[in-house]
Amino acid sequence: MKRFIIGQDRNQSTLFPESLEAYIDEDNTVRVVDAYVDELDLFELGFERVNPKATGRPGYHPSVLLKLYIYGYLNRIQSSRCLEREANRNVELMWLTEKLAPDFKTITDFRKDNGPAIQTACTQFVILCRELGFFASTMVGIDGAKFKAVNAREKNYTRGKLTRRIGQIEQSIERYLQSLDATDLQDGDAADIKSSQLKERISAMREKMAELVQLKDDLTASHDKQISLTDPDARAMATSTKAGMVGYNVQTVVDTEHHMIVAHEVTNIVSDKLLLTRMTQLGQSAIGRKDIKVFADRGYFSGDEIMATEALGAIPYVPKPYTSNARKVGRFGKHDFIYQPEDNSYQCPAGQKMPYRFTSVEKGKDMQVYWPNGCDVCSLKAKCTTGKHRRIKRWINEDITDAMLKRLNALPEAMAIRRATVEHPFGTLKSWMGVTHFLTRRLPNVKTEMSLSVLAYNIRRMISMMGAKELIRVIQA
Repeated sequence: MKRFIIGQDRNQSTLFPESLEAYIDEDNTVRVVDAYVDELDLFELGFERVNPKATGRPGYHPSVLLKLYIYGYLNRIQSSRCLEREANRNVELMWLTEKLAPDFKTITDFRKDNGPAIQTACTQFVILCRELGFFASTMVGIDGAKFKAVNAREKNYTRGKLTRRIGQIEQSIERYLQSLDATDLQDGDAADIKSSQLKERISAMREKMAELVQLKDDLTASHDKQISLTDPDARAMATSTKAGMVGYNVQTVVDTEHHMIVAHEVTNIVSDKLLLTRMTQLGQSAIGRKDIKVFADRGYFSGDEIMATEALGAIPYVPKPYTSNARKVGRFGKHDFIYQPEDNSYQCPAGQKMPYRFTSVEKGKDMQVYWPNGCDVCSLKAKCTTGKHRRIKRWINEDITDAMLKRLNALPEAMAIRRATVEHPFGTLKSWMGVTHFLTRRLPNVKTEMSLSVLAYNIRRMISMMGAKELIRVIQA
């Protein structure tokens, strides 16, 4: 082949082979992984077998397996079997592990047995970033995303799904019984074969029915009225698609300046509404300050959660969702009525005063009730209510959410900041993890897997901002 760059002859012998060190550039990402793990006190973090026993077969040092996993998640190689193959052929991994190649069982057992320690190693990297002054802005975005679990939708049952499935099987059994009755009236070998097949199908259907009835009993005893057969901790999650998914709700706290994931949590709580305070606490702990500004979307709006978040010293910015059906049918919504704090009353769209009447308790909350006196003669009544009076209910602590909404209106770019901060990390993580997302089952294992993904994301972000050489220098300083 003339006029091309020619490679080295595969059969050419070399007297002095090149070292592995010669293959790894000074700014290679793998050197960051090596430096970071070497600086960790693995015993203090809780890793098992840091100090080996004097007897028995020697094992792999935890640092080797932790480096292997961090490298894998940095390079989209999350599977233990894939990591086993890469350790035998990947020059970077050969350098990183000093040509050690654990089998896949050893690799996967390390992740399973050292979950809390791996999660702490992820937290340690955030602490390093804080010490370098990367979280000076004290502004964070909070968001959640649904990640798929190792559990098909067909293997997840709710009460409605079980009822429909049992009804379908009952109809199928009824059809088979009718066919069996018709077959019994016929003679011949073909009729006998068909009758035998129908009896087998009916028997199988009845066995399936018994399984579903038992599942229904188990479902009744379940606290959240869901059962997942493959991954018992996974739950059916609503998504933007009609079908939804069975998975986990992954929460992140991301700083607005550098887009680092400062804290994260994996939960099977379906709604974000109960998670604002919890994620704020994690964000405060990671940044090291109480007075952080927290931006979240409408899914987090809850009066109790907002009040608890402010009690922590944080400043929440959460828009209020408008869920009233009044606007849909052409009537005035609650936001069309103006609250008058000076005399604890409302003003309706027609200008009438709506004085306070009494306080009731609804779903554990004290609700103040208001209505005017002149609804019967009001020209706007058709647009206001179909009852005798238009009533407005106000939570007794609603002044807290009113003040927050006023604060949000004074900062119109708040939701744009939130969107630009928290959406990109989720897109990146899902792209790295692939369409199947999680590979492990049960919540503790899934938490470990997400921590490795978050650690890999944060390392990549720091390398992008500082460069590999500088990051290695500050890690070793």
